[in-house]
This record gives sequence, structure tokens and C-alpha cells, in this order.
Amino acid sequence: MNHAINIMQQALNGVKVLDFTQLLQGPYATQMLGDLGADVIKIEKPGSGDIYRSMTFFNQWVGGDESLCFLPWNRNKRSLAIDLKSTETVEIIRGLIKQADIIVENFRPGVMERLGYGYDTCNELNPGIIYCSATGWGADGPYQNRPGQDLLVQGLAGVVMASGKQSDGPVAVGTALSDQLGALHIVYGVLAALYHREQTGRGQRVEVNLLQSVLAYSMQDFFTVQNGARAFTRPESGIAHPGNGAPFGIYPTADGYLSIAMNPWPKVVEALDEPTLMRFNDPQVLFDRRDEIYDHIATITLTRKTEEWLEIMLALDLWVAPVNEQKAVENDPQVQYLQAFREIEHPKAGRIRVTDVPIRLSETPGDIKRPPPLIGQHSREILEEYGISGEDIDHLLKTGVVTEEAVG
Repeated sequence: MNHAINIMQQALNGVKVLDFTQLLQGPYATQMLGDLGADVIKIEKPGSGDIYRSMTFFNQWVGGDESLCFLPWNRNKRSLAIDLKSTETVEIIRGLIKQADIIVENFRPGVMERLGYGYDTCNELNPGIIYCSATGWGADGPYQNRPGQDLLVQGLAGVVMASGKQSDGPVAVGTALSDQLGALHIVYGVLAALYHREQTGRGQRVEVNLLQSVLAYSMQDFFTVQNGARAFTRPESGIAHPGNGAPFGIYPTADGYLSIAMNPWPKVVEALDEPTLMRFNDPQVLFDRRDEIYDHIATITLTRKTEEWLEIMLALDLWVAPVNEQKAVENDPQVQYLQAFREIEHPKAGRIRVTDVPIRLSETPGDIKRPPPLIGQHSREILEEYGISGEDIDHLLKTGVVTEEAVG
């Protein structure tokens, strides 16, 4: 795949985004907009920046003090480190708002209003502004002031009750599911509003919350339960979805694991070469006795390596796939063919491997043009673009109202 893309060919070229977000939900959304060509200005607190800059996995850092949590969600952005509480910056921020197309913020409800940059104020300054507020539980209601975070939302929304074995208790999805789904909802809401503005010239407010993002993701399960079916219960075998019968699940092999999805039972029996299993060939039996059937299948799958089972089962057009450890994923032939990972150069961390833009547009492809920024790396550059004099910028830097971290 050719990564040398002319900026004029990107879908969101010319779209200006003011990014008041931190942690994961908001930054992932604005990163996606940046991947498609938008000019994303990340507004950060002088000195400390995004909260995620101070958090990392395994207490490990790259390039000295760059966070493993921050870097994945903040490429294709420029950082302006500016004190939002300072009276000296009010007119600067208002000037940025007047020239912006999109604002995304994920403070707790009411914070932007107290700072003086709520929707009504921004809409008055710029009637075409698309203003997205992203929260944990919603902008109002009985939970509006509660902290909203991925694990908390997974629990309240019932997602943790859909994985694992019944005897193990609730099991959370092992990735920031709520945040990532929330980010996708931000993007599709903002893009819909952007299209509406192209037709009418009017901006609007977009509200997204983690809770409804996860509930929408689970709509199949809720629809089933709320429309007369019995509630899902997790099987003891821990198959991947509590609503499915055998053979749906993950099975041990002689050298790893194998995923087997929904498949015609006679074909599964043929692949396993165990004709006695045909006694379970009834949809209700395959559900009611799924734990017992899982044990029968697992005993057989342990007799061959994963690649051997793949060869046998794919020849019968069964829905199967290997289960990869995380370090092995990038070596998977399909992952390599898609060039799903790539290297970029970071000013502190050096060469880092990142996931590439996951969608393909034939005429306006996405690209990674900028690594995640240092705190305030682009402060002077951005303020100059928006008409702030060099003398005023020097004053703001000297007083610490604005900060700038130089590269090199």
C-alpha cells in the first residue's frame, strides 16, 4: 500500500477540529477524523497535558516518558498547551472557535459551560459549529455527575455477564470496548452533522455517551430478551456467546486454540471423524447439552495441531479460524497482506509500530501524517496561524499560560 498521499486527496481536508478531549473515547474519535485529513488541534493543559500521558501499562514508558496509553490514540494531531482557566486566553479560544468546524469535548457535564465554552456560547460565536459532547452516562439524568469509565459501563450495561463461565462470575471484555464504541459513535454523529451543514449551512450539537453506545452494540441480545425469549445464561464451557449452542466456541488443540463458529452439525461431525456425535443432531439438543458436547469436541481437537484442523475444516467450508496470541497477530498472513500495522517516527520514542488506518477510500484515502504530539509541540505554530502576534505569544509562553515542548 502506498502511504505517500497528497493531502489534497483526503476526504476531510480543510476541516478544522478543536479537540478538548482526553483519555480514550474522545481522542480516538478525533484521531479518526485526523486520519481522514482533518486538522485536529488538541487543547492540552500546560505542563501535564492529557491525563493519559501520565498513565501507562506495566509501568513502562517509551522515549523516556511517553505513555503506552497515550500514543495509540493521538496521531495526526497538533498540540496546543494553553490554560483554559486564564482570562488571558479567553479571546484566543474564542478566536479558534470562530474558525473551527467541529468541537469535541468529553469533560463531565457542565465543565465546558463553566469555562465559558459551552454549546450556546460556541454556537453564538459560530452558527456553523458542530459541537460534540461525549460523556459516560449522558449529559443529564440521575447519573450525569457520576464518573463514567469503560469497566463501569460494561458492568451496568450487562456486557460482563455475556463472557466466561457461569461459575467464574462476570467477565469484562479485555479491551476498552465502551470507549472505542463511543468513539465510533462520535465520528458517525459528527460526520452526519457535517453533511447536514453542507446542505443547510447550520451546525448543531451532537451528544454521545458510553452507556448508549454499548447498549446499541448489544441490541441483538436485548432484543431477544425483551421480546419474549428467556434470559441468556452463560454455559459452563465458556463458549463465546451465551445465546449459541454447540459447536460455537474456542477449543484447545495440540499446540494452541481454534475458534469454531456456527456450522452445520453434520459437517462438524465429518470434520471430527466421529460419527457417534450425530446423536446430538438437533438444534434444541445442541443448545441444551452444549457443555457436554463441548467436552466431546475438545477431546478430539486436542489430538491435532491447529493448522491441521484448519486444513481439514476449511476444506469442508466450515467457519473456523486460529486463535492468536497478541504478539503473533502481526505475523498472520492476512494481517500482513492488509498491511494492518506500520511504523512511524516519533520525536522522542523513535520508530514505533502502530495500527494503520483501517478503512480504504478509493479517491480520498486516509493516512498517518503526524505522530502523536509532544505537549504543546505546536503551540506557537497554531497561535501564529490564528493571528496571535509573536510578541503576545512570547508573553504567554513566558507567563506559562501557554507552554511549548520543542522537538530535538
